[in-house]
Amino acid sequence: MKNALITGASRGLGLALATELAKDGWNLTLTARGADDLAAVAHRLGAVAIPGDVADAAHRQRLAEAVHDLDLLVNNASGLGAVPLPALADYPVPVLRELLETNVVAPLALTQAVLPALRRSRGAVLNISSDAAVEAYEGWGGYGASKAALEQISNVLAAEERDLAVWWLDPGEMRTRMLADAVGPQEAGEAPLPEEVAPLIVKLVNERRASGRHTRGSLA
Repeated sequence: MKNALITGASRGLGLALATELAKDGWNLTLTARGADDLAAVAHRLGAVAIPGDVADAAHRQRLAEAVHDLDLLVNNASGLGAVPLPALADYPVPVLRELLETNVVAPLALTQAVLPALRRSRGAVLNISSDAAVEAYEGWGGYGASKAALEQISNVLAAEERDLAVWWLDPGEMRTRMLADAVGPQEAGEAPLPEEVAPLIVKLVNERRASGRHTRGSLA
């Protein structure tokens, strides 16, 4: 049985991916800020739930101590930043700092904390990114900048940790609460469900494709 740690696992893509990995026989450790939702998910999937905020160093340490054996880290937890989505000319700098802490610093710090376990298993790191990391969308400057930074961290990590698989994935628009907060529930309701993307990610993991950037289209 392989072991995975998934952040942001109580809803959206994190929940969908946890469900697919559980079907595939993985042993799961799940974390998210919503303790009650996370507990319900963990009970249903037979997983370990460790609620908390990955931006908190003490919580990251608890996670690292709980996963002595680890084959896959999924850095899925993410913030959107200021809403309604503002132009960069009006972007509140304190909110941007907090966003970078959540979307960039926390994934790197958690990866650092579990690297010994991943190195032992010659495991994999999956960082969830966005097309906003590489495209210029009005209003998405703060979020896109954070994901661009995460992609470059992933790129360099892949070069430095050659025994690991390091993937950064743009899953495309999905029908999630985050997208609804960004563009409104009507437009978000037209996007594919996370459950349509999760099986493609499990395929990526099981095939252990080469380190690099992937999109929903490239995995189909």
